[in-house]
Amino acid sequence: MQVVPHGGDPVAETADAGDPRIHLTPIRRFGMTFVPLSRRPGGVQAFKMIIPAQPEPPEPTPQTHDGFEWLYVLNGHLRLVLGERDLTLPPGEAAEFDTSSPHWLGSADDCAVELLILFDPQGMRTHIHADPTDRLTAEAGGELSKAVDRQRNLRLGDP
Repeated sequence: MQVVPHGGDPVAETADAGDPRIHLTPIRRFGMTFVPLSRRPGGVQAFKMIIPAQPEPPEPTPQTHDGFEWLYVLNGHLRLVLGERDLTLPPGEAAEFDTSSPHWLGSADDCAVELLILFDPQGMRTHIHADPTDRLTAEAGGELSKAVDRQRNLRLGDP
């Protein structure tokens, strides 16, 4: 392993891993912003998720899908509706749940919420990938696909 200085910070790099930096390209979906923090196509993906401030919180619309989600609240107060439970998670709290249970995420008040969230491949398809009937969503999904392809090429050493 060799240590390569980058912007004043040492970055560990191995010959087979290529450039270890993650290129943060925000994706907007369902009125929220997702910032990719990992680049493992086909595996669990990490995102910073930002739920914007709204003068009046929307009515929850719980959804289900295959898989599991894990989240950690960084800032704000997250409202997590999970089945019959309606929870408020402050900064520093985490949750993990089976997404076959009806669930919904939103702000518990009129402030923005920032959280770290892990999606398995099923969660990626549901929350991030494009819905071809939604132009904005399709553009975001296309951008994610391009970003994943660029990251895969960087990892494999292609230009």
